Amino acid sequence: MLPIILASGSPRRRELLSMIVSDYTVRTSDVDESAIVGDTPAETAGKLAEAKCLAVAKEHPDSIVIGCDTVVDWNKAIFGKPKDRADAVRMLTALSGTTHKVHTGVCICQGEKKELLVCTSEVEFYPIDPELMQRYVETDEPYDKAGGYAIQGTAALFCKEIRGCYYNIMGFPVSRVAQMLKKFE
Repeated sequence: MLPIILASGSPRRRELLSMIVSDYTVRTSDVDESAIVGDTPAETAGKLAEAKCLAVAKEHPDSIVIGCDTVVDWNKAIFGKPKDRADAVRMLTALSGTTHKVHTGVCICQGEKKELLVCTSEVEFYPIDPELMQRYVETDEPYDKAGGYAIQGTAALFCKEIRGCYYNIMGFPVSRVAQMLKKFE
């Protein structure tokens, strides 16, 4: 198999890609994410993943490049990474006691060959106790994650039900990526 490059600096994506392959490198892109918007949150996740993938692939045409992006979709509003504590509280307050979607776009390319998918999971939260929310936003956990929470961390306490791929909520739908990579062997 050709060399694999993960076009993401996410430690969670690195950990999850290691479930599929042991040998890969990481190269982040300099894509201006604010300039990329789709007609829907799911389309936005796909376009962002594609842009990141293609930006890195342009520099590494003889490698298989994997680009990803995750957005939280609350009533068609995109919740990215919170800017600060107030933004994290705003997002978590909106998500409290409701169901939202998590869309992860995955683009894999090598040369002219390209595969793109968007995986969607639904997450239902219990109403979040205000004291717990305040303690949570005082940690580092919410600030580098779409929607301001890490399902694999303390935010597991908020989660009532998941429909779809758990790993997708972490930002890397492992089984779907493994199936996509088979097309590049």
